[in-house]
Amino acid sequence: MDTPKTGSRGMMLRTLALLAAVLLPWVPASAADVAYYDLPAGAFPHDVAPAADGGVWYTDQHQGRLGKLDPKSGKIEQIALGPGSAPHGIVTASDGAAWVTDGGQNAIVRVDPTDHAVRVFPLPKEFPDANLNTPAIDAHGTVWFTGQSGVYGRVDPASGKIEAWRAPKGAGPYGMTATPSGEVWYASLAGDYLGKIDAATGQASIIEPPRPGVGPRRVWSDSKGNVWASFWNSGEIGRYDPAAKSWKTFSLPKSKAGCYAIYVDETDKVWASDWPANAIVRLDPATGRFDSFASDKTAANVRQLAGRPGEVWGGQSGTRRLVAVRY
Repeated sequence: MDTPKTGSRGMMLRTLALLAAVLLPWVPASAADVAYYDLPAGAFPHDVAPAADGGVWYTDQHQGRLGKLDPKSGKIEQIALGPGSAPHGIVTASDGAAWVTDGGQNAIVRVDPTDHAVRVFPLPKEFPDANLNTPAIDAHGTVWFTGQSGVYGRVDPASGKIEAWRAPKGAGPYGMTATPSGEVWYASLAGDYLGKIDAATGQASIIEPPRPGVGPRRVWSDSKGNVWASFWNSGEIGRYDPAAKSWKTFSLPKSKAGCYAIYVDETDKVWASDWPANAIVRLDPATGRFDSFASDKTAANVRQLAGRPGEVWGGQSGTRRLVAVRY
C-alpha cells in the first residue's frame, strides 16, 4: 500500500529538481566557500597552478622562487630557481612537473614534482630580455610561452630544444592557452589582438578584437575550443568563436576597466579577476549572470586564476596570499 505514495513522492521530487535546474542554472555565491592562505614574509605571488598531488604551485616573483602550498596542512615549500630569477607564469604538465616562465633568467624552467630538481632552458641568444610571461602546454606535451617584449616560442620537453619567434605587431604577448584540440592562442595586451600560432610553421595570425583598444590580457579555452579573453582596458570578458569567427562580450557588473585574469572551469563557467571591484567574479555565459566574491582585504590584486574541478585558485599579489573559491 505504501508503494504508490513513495513513487508519487519520488516523482514529485524529481520534477522539482528538474524545475530547479531550469529556473536556477547557476550556483549562488552563498553556496561557495572562499579561503585564504598566508604566504611567507616577502612573497609576491603572481601566477598559480594546481599541482598533481592536490597542492598548489605559485610563482614568487620578487624572491625568485617557486612555492608549493599544501591546502590541507598549510605547509609551504619554497624552491629557488636560480640566480636573478623572477618567475611569472606557471603550468603543470601531465607528469606533474611545473613549467615556469622566468623573466629574470630569460629562460623556461622545469621543476621536478618529486625531488624538486630545477632544469633551466635559456632562450636563444637572439631573444635577450624577452620579458617572459605565460606558459601553456598543448595536446602533444609541448610547452609554449610568451614574452611581452614581442616574443613567443616553445620547448620540446623530450629533446630540450627551444625555439622562439618575433610576434606580429611587436611588444605585447601576454596570456596564453591551448584548446582541447591542440590549438595554441595568446593575447597581446600592448598589441591589442589575439594570436593563433601555426604549430607547423611557428607563425602567428592576428585576430582583431571586437573593437580597438580593449587590451586582451589573459586567455583561456573552454571545452568547445572557444577562446575567452580578459579585456584589461575596457572591463569586459570576451569570447571568440573560431568556427564562426565572431566575438561576444560581457561587461563586468561594476567596473569599466581592470579585468585582469580569466579562467574557464569544468562546467564552462568563466571566472575573472576584477581589480577595481577587488573581487573574483563568475560568469554564466548561458544567462549572462555574474556572481561576485569580494576579497576580505583591500587591494588584493589577483593576477592570475587557475583551477581544478570544484575550485578556483588565485594569487593575491597585493596581500601576500593565495585565495581559493570552492563551489
